[in-house]
Amino acid sequence: MKNKKSTNSRRSFIKKGAIASSIFIVPRHVLGGVGYVAPSDRLNLAAIGAGGKGSSDIFNASVNGREKVAALCDVDFSGSAKRSVENFPKAKLYADFRRMLDKEKGIDAVTISTPDHVHGPAAKYAMERGVHVYVQKPMTHNIREARILTEMAREKKIVTQMGNQGGSNPLLNMVQKWIDTDAIGAISKVQVWTNRPVWPQGGAMPAPDPSLKPKDLNWDLWLGPAEEKPFTPNLHPFNWRGWWDYGTGALGDVGCHLIDIPFRTLGLKYPTAAECSVASVFTKMWNADYHPEGCPASSFITLNFDATAKSKSPIEMTWYDGGIRPAHPDIIPPNSDIGGPGSQNGVLIIGEKGIISTNINDSSPLTPKLYLNDGTTEFGPEVEEMSEPEYGHQRKWVDACKAGFGSEEHKGLTSSFDYAGPMTETVLMGNLAIRSYMLRRENAKGDMEFYARKKLLWDGENTTITNLEEANQFVGRTYREGWKV
Repeated sequence: MKNKKSTNSRRSFIKKGAIASSIFIVPRHVLGGVGYVAPSDRLNLAAIGAGGKGSSDIFNASVNGREKVAALCDVDFSGSAKRSVENFPKAKLYADFRRMLDKEKGIDAVTISTPDHVHGPAAKYAMERGVHVYVQKPMTHNIREARILTEMAREKKIVTQMGNQGGSNPLLNMVQKWIDTDAIGAISKVQVWTNRPVWPQGGAMPAPDPSLKPKDLNWDLWLGPAEEKPFTPNLHPFNWRGWWDYGTGALGDVGCHLIDIPFRTLGLKYPTAAECSVASVFTKMWNADYHPEGCPASSFITLNFDATAKSKSPIEMTWYDGGIRPAHPDIIPPNSDIGGPGSQNGVLIIGEKGIISTNINDSSPLTPKLYLNDGTTEFGPEVEEMSEPEYGHQRKWVDACKAGFGSEEHKGLTSSFDYAGPMTETVLMGNLAIRSYMLRRENAKGDMEFYARKKLLWDGENTTITNLEEANQFVGRTYREGWKV
């Protein structure tokens, strides 16, 4: 049984690794050969959500076995989480992350790759215990959670990273150079679009059917903070994305990849206003379907930002999803894609002297392209070469955990919560606008009236809609007992 004193000593060593390494007289590679890592140098890692994206997150964080994966947590190890069990056969298995973190006292850092609604509760539970966290995008399910975790990371000196791996793509430096050198002049508009959703969305929630529950799925733990309900098919393991209790729709899926590009390169802060319109689906004449429990089939959102040192003027950002995209700019040849292949996803940063076009920022080719009004163009490579998986996004977080909070490695992270928190809040502002758009009540004539279809004014510092109190219910959420953030 591990001695508590030795565990604390090892943790202290890891957190002070940058300092401690300077006192070694004999280089470590001389003692143990090239690539040797002393046992006391290894992080004890765990995964909360070991299947799907979680399998690559924890595998990449292990850095080809350089770090130790001590435990895996998943609500269903019969699915894609089996891959993580095969990769780390000595890891202890848990269904409940709370039990894992309470029992495995030696865990230094966790990857969190669950459905969106569990991100906040899992990260908070780990951070309260001094455990570093890597959290898949979006960082949280709602704005309130993002603000709480951002502040907690600073207070508790937790090394954090959100899983929008494209933020570590070195080709973003090309876009940043064009912005910083004023290549396209004053920027006033940004257009962002996606072909998501690529899962069922816009209809009615499937009916519960407990008889269809997979034998090995712990449904109660899968529900987490959401209200208790019988097993409902077609949610686990992926289609939960389209339902507000669990997911964050198209914005949550890829907004932290796409919006990251202008948010990062233009140095944007909290938006000042948001408004939207959404697609109406008619299965009966003259009566649009009404399913406020789920995300719409498509949406159009406008976010407004104040000027910053890099943008120099107010910015209007428009978001399109559900396969809708902006018009093809005249400056870009008509037979050329805008954004990525097939123009399915992309970002246009529009200035007075030209346009910057990029693809989605996950691990797809970013293909940055500069088009100037005078006919000048500059293109990045069509094919990217990655020297390590996902631009080393997980590995850099691991190195920062070992170097410690406030280290150069920590400061070099591209999506620590100091950045990822405000950016996630911005992404989720779009969802707040969508949910407010669907608010309705009966008027004096007995008709249902949509009373919140207006431009919402946002006080980012105080996380408050200032001109429609009812919209503030969507800043946070209601939690089931034992799951509150």
